[in-house]
Amino acid sequence: MTDGGMNEAELRRIAADEPLAALMARAAGVRDAGHGALVTYSRKVFIPLTRLCRDVCSYCTFARPPRKGERCYLTPEEVLDVARAGEAAGCREALFTLGDKPELRYRAAREELADLGYASTIEYLAAMCRLVLEETALFPHANPGVMTHGDLAVLREVTISQGLMLESTAPHLCERGGPHFGSPDKQPAARLETIRLAGEERVPFTSGILIGIGESRAERIDALLALRELHERYGHIQEVIVQNFRAKADTRMAFSDEPDREELLWTIAVARLCFGPEMTIQAPPNLAGSGFGELLRAGINDWGGVSPVTPDHVNPEAPWPALARLAEETARHGGILHERLAAHPPYVLDLDRWQDGGLHRPLREAIDTQGLPRTDGWRVGGADPAPAMPASDGTVRDPRVAGALGKIKRGEALDERAVTALLEARGPDFAAVCTAADRLRRETAGETVRFVVNRNVNYTNICFHRCAFCAFSKGKLAEGLRGPAYDLDLAEVTRRTAEAWARGATEVCMQGGIHPHYTGQTYLDLLAAAKAGAPDIHVHAFSPLEVRHGAQSLGVNIPDFLAMLRDAGLGSLPGTAAEILCDDVRETLCPEKLTTGEWLEVIAAAHGVGLRTTATIMYGHIERAGHQARHLLAIRALQERTGGFTEFVPLPFVAMEAPIYLKGQARPGPTFREAVLMHAVARLVLHPLIPNIQVSWVKMGEDGVRAALAAGANDLGGTLMDESISRAAGASHGQEWPPEQMERVIREAGRVPAQRTTLYGAVGAERIAAGRDARPLAPKEQTAPKKRRDVRHNEEGMLAGHG
Repeated sequence: MTDGGMNEAELRRIAADEPLAALMARAAGVRDAGHGALVTYSRKVFIPLTRLCRDVCSYCTFARPPRKGERCYLTPEEVLDVARAGEAAGCREALFTLGDKPELRYRAAREELADLGYASTIEYLAAMCRLVLEETALFPHANPGVMTHGDLAVLREVTISQGLMLESTAPHLCERGGPHFGSPDKQPAARLETIRLAGEERVPFTSGILIGIGESRAERIDALLALRELHERYGHIQEVIVQNFRAKADTRMAFSDEPDREELLWTIAVARLCFGPEMTIQAPPNLAGSGFGELLRAGINDWGGVSPVTPDHVNPEAPWPALARLAEETARHGGILHERLAAHPPYVLDLDRWQDGGLHRPLREAIDTQGLPRTDGWRVGGADPAPAMPASDGTVRDPRVAGALGKIKRGEALDERAVTALLEARGPDFAAVCTAADRLRRETAGETVRFVVNRNVNYTNICFHRCAFCAFSKGKLAEGLRGPAYDLDLAEVTRRTAEAWARGATEVCMQGGIHPHYTGQTYLDLLAAAKAGAPDIHVHAFSPLEVRHGAQSLGVNIPDFLAMLRDAGLGSLPGTAAEILCDDVRETLCPEKLTTGEWLEVIAAAHGVGLRTTATIMYGHIERAGHQARHLLAIRALQERTGGFTEFVPLPFVAMEAPIYLKGQARPGPTFREAVLMHAVARLVLHPLIPNIQVSWVKMGEDGVRAALAAGANDLGGTLMDESISRAAGASHGQEWPPEQMERVIREAGRVPAQRTTLYGAVGAERIAAGRDARPLAPKEQTAPKKRRDVRHNEEGMLAGHG
């Protein structure tokens, strides 16, 4: 997390010589390379646990001595009242601000702490942070002043970030007549040591400088370089604040000059150049006055904490701007505003390094793929309505998104960085990406939306693999979950296939768990069973994992086994078991499954023997946008070689019953924006090689289907008749969308419905009529598992010996 800013000599030279406008433009360009148009803020509630402090800074109105008849500390009840008010207003952060070690100066503080049952302010602070964590959905951030190793460690268990402003490294500010005289905790060495210790304790840490209190420009650079040196060692400084001094009445500096706007802009630009593109540089909007959006031109990417509930107790004369004004001012200067947590994205995405284990579950629940907070209640497979799509004014704000869209328009290949930028688009840029994908869909696939009448037959839910995301399979540890284990009798496979054909199906889709007693012959027998039920039906079956398992069990190579399946009647393969084609993700998500290279090898082999396949991605769990980008590019690269993919199918992660989610080890699926974006970006990245982008109605529901159809999708997949895998994971959108419902949804989206075959051929009138005159499904027989014996074909080619 070191960011590679300018070397010191170059920084000082440019800071001294370059005109302000040029300096700001240079800094804004560096910021854009790391953050694009995204500008963040934290919706917080301010909890002033105590206003007592042992320091006597000349500009401070927050700290004050004990007052007769007033408590020194907020009580637990008062803390919760403030926190709950913030929670009700949509806040995410509980900012605990307090004076430094007041018990070392004031007897009243010591006595009150003793009455509360605590030995120190830090101990009480930790208890109040824990109270807020346990009783609300807020995440605490603590600013208690200079701290020891032990202080930082105890607070790390109950906060997601901590902070201490360095303010300055100029020693003369602590001398007589200086603003920090008589304030032992403002000694630069003490503050730098706390920041260093925070690095050792792996605490996400906020720091910064205060300008206009008597320091020179060169001394500001000294302070910034001191912070940079610590960040280069530990990677823990999550943001650097550039805060301008404001004169306050009733202080010794009440009549001191305040730094003007040019000083603030200069310092922000220098801070950005010092820390480079990835660091978050913040400046408080309430201290900058009218036109505060101009600070964006100098290189900031964050406004800090803004509260809709509590005042800025440190700067009470400067109220925070309304959130609507903040968004308006940000947009006026080309930014896209979004909330963040108290801990910045890198420090919530790498939880094992930066956050206490007790905080992992609630943090994963709160964040999206980028580590920013989820802002709607929509869940994949759930019943909540989808949020409204953002409007587009035709302008793309983020230069990275604009660059990627420009490459697509010129027919140039995208790299991982460009694809990632598209996947992370927000606000009006999200709308622009969807519009671009929809335009490309219209040009290449027209207005027709196709679907196939099919039936899912999941022949067993017994599986010896233990994929962390799977709520469908049954092993010894999952026997009691989601119904009993089963292993369908072949006669039941035949019956279900015949029933599907009678109901108008042109396809039966067969997949199952990796049963320990299955062999390659089992898969051949399943094919024969399906064909016995409906000789003319297209069998779309067997994931690459099943293909490998079957080949290994027979001692044949994968191409030869695929040829055996093809010759036995297999029509095509589902490109499932892909999940995320990045082995670092697969090691956690599905460690016993195929590696990325093995999955691609099986699919390429299928294409090589003339079997077409789909391609899928399962996203929204533990991966990041860069992983998604690599997956899309791997699919595109294989399609360039083989041309064997018929369609691309985004499968958003259904979390509700997934083991990895129930253990608190995964996010709760993609957000609505992320789910829709995957369809749009797939259209853009895979064009023109894969012409069909499918949306899963099982996972997305009607609202999601409509949104995806307006974002590049042109296919609704299958009617399914008997969906069970997403349902087992908790999805609630049903087991079947009959043709009439498919057609209604498509027409309501302003498109033209058409039934298709698996391989996108036309469907005859007889099949179409059968699908619209379908009888209800007969009760299923979920055959209880039995040990399988070797199965062989009898003389008539039918099946015998299945037990």
